[in-house]
Amino acid sequence: MDLKNCNALLSPLNIRGARLKNRIMSTGHDTTLPTAALVNDALIAYQEARARGGAGLIVVQVAGVHETARYTNHILMASSDDCIPGYRRLAETVHRYGTTIFGQIFHPGREITEAQGGMLAVAYAPSEVPNERYHVMPRPMTEALIREIVSSFGDAAGRLYEAGLDGVELVASHGYLPAQFISPRVNLRTDMYGGSLENRLRFIREVLADVRAKTSKDFVVGLRISGGEHDQQGLTGDEALEAICSLEKDIDYVHVVAGSSASSGGAVHIVPPMSISNGYMAPFSASVKARVSIPVFVTGRINQPQDADAIIASNQADVCGMTRALICDPEMPNKAIEGRLDDVRACIACNQACIGHFHKGAPISCIQHPVTGREMVYGSMPSAQQKKKVMVVGGGPAGMKAAVVAAQRGHDVTLFEASGRLGGQALLAQLLPDRMEFGGLVTNLERELANSGVAIRRNTPVDRSVIEEHAPDSIIVATGARPYRPPLEGDGTLDVVDAWDVLTGKAKVGGSIVVADWRCDWIGIGMAVHFARNGNLVHLAVNGTMPGESIPLYIRDQSNAELRRLGVKVIPYARLYGYDDTTVYLQDTINSDPILLEDVNALVLCTGHRAVNELANSLEDFSGDVHVIGDCLAPRTAEEAIYDGLRVAALI
Repeated sequence: MDLKNCNALLSPLNIRGARLKNRIMSTGHDTTLPTAALVNDALIAYQEARARGGAGLIVVQVAGVHETARYTNHILMASSDDCIPGYRRLAETVHRYGTTIFGQIFHPGREITEAQGGMLAVAYAPSEVPNERYHVMPRPMTEALIREIVSSFGDAAGRLYEAGLDGVELVASHGYLPAQFISPRVNLRTDMYGGSLENRLRFIREVLADVRAKTSKDFVVGLRISGGEHDQQGLTGDEALEAICSLEKDIDYVHVVAGSSASSGGAVHIVPPMSISNGYMAPFSASVKARVSIPVFVTGRINQPQDADAIIASNQADVCGMTRALICDPEMPNKAIEGRLDDVRACIACNQACIGHFHKGAPISCIQHPVTGREMVYGSMPSAQQKKKVMVVGGGPAGMKAAVVAAQRGHDVTLFEASGRLGGQALLAQLLPDRMEFGGLVTNLERELANSGVAIRRNTPVDRSVIEEHAPDSIIVATGARPYRPPLEGDGTLDVVDAWDVLTGKAKVGGSIVVADWRCDWIGIGMAVHFARNGNLVHLAVNGTMPGESIPLYIRDQSNAELRRLGVKVIPYARLYGYDDTTVYLQDTINSDPILLEDVNALVLCTGHRAVNELANSLEDFSGDVHVIGDCLAPRTAEEAIYDGLRVAALI
């Protein structure tokens, strides 16, 4: 097995009438880029970047096949011929790079998140079994509606075929309508669509037959299914495997994933966070390969070419879904082809700007690669018209990204960092429980700095005199932030420390701990988990409705599950007020009632940050070109810091 050259991953694969030039797949994923439910220029530019980067297969995000399939306000629709021109332009664009393109055909059944105008939607499903996550009670489908939707799937596939796509993928994963028919706990029908497995598969078989009838013999028809939905009502791995084997002769490939949209626990696996192991679905895909003769695709935390190559070389799968890897680095396939594996910008599964943006209704992006989703603005970065001497002050994510982009555009860039290490707060973030992979952000940026030829001066504090001595044409100030300590009532002897002190080992406290979490983000949760895992009694007081309120949903839900498992006592709607020797005083943010926590040994502050802007303030009357970015502009997250670096460096 030659992992350095990724020979297995980069080998071609024939599927019916299509040929994949390699085994790297960008799976169907909602980008929130389409407008008016149609393929637009932004979506084409997004997918073109992945095709240009060398992906073997692009599967376009779900397209609703029927008016009852509108599960969000930004879904693509393939329910009328209006979709054909956009899909045709998309297929032609992707094909120019030798990349194969499939489209997903989709109906959510009861899994509807929103409807037009902010009202609740009418959802249709096999039976009147409620959805737990969205609190939807569906209307059972009549046989007439089933026939109508079956035909709609075929019609949608026919439109994608006419538009020039190479195939379609029927979405039977994540608890959506086809999976609802398969599940004996969701499908309670007593007609020919319920009861036995054969009856519960009837809907899918009819859809597949209608798709075949309305396309051609060379058109690829695949099936995506969860190999275990991690939901009490959902499919088990064994049930999924049985269904796959029964459907083998009806499909050209099977694509296995995990999870379900129907419950908070199942939904975590839709986009598994960094606390879930890499390639964790490969054992299930291997069990599928042992039972079927069609190609098996697998998706689930595969973020490095070496990992994907090992899965394919060991015959656990034929194609690897590497969606977030391609969101983070669209050029990853080309880098693998060229043997530049160290140059791959590896996804860290933070979920912050990919699925995190989707849940906010915002276009997709990536905290490490903010060009993603903004291809029409930053996709082709022009060289600078005039080479300048650029001085970047601060070696955190904002300063590192600014230095990289400025150097790539042709400027002479020097990066100054006051400490001995680059990375800023990312070096602390990686020390939080289950967040070690976040440090990959620093590793990736350091590699980009090296490749861009940026001069780096570590252990070099900068003030105005240093700037005047360096005499830059442009200055980018990225001096970051420090912990914010709010004014508190009380002057007792209680140990009061901040999260930075704990993570760096400067403060060692134990016993009964109160974690005051103002941001409701990763830090407060991380501190609570850290102390609880070390045997301490922990109260987590959050200034919001729940821990993790401000972070991506799947990470929030998984983190809350861990807090409960560890016995952390959560106090929501809590404002930190003060303390004395052994008591922490809180105030209810809704009714202003006092909350007292007694017999406390330490108070840990996760109360946000304040900008380190002394240098920026000293340059207010500076005659040169000055830009302030990242947390010293305003304390936010790594996403905004890195985007600031791109945005400002693109202007110089």
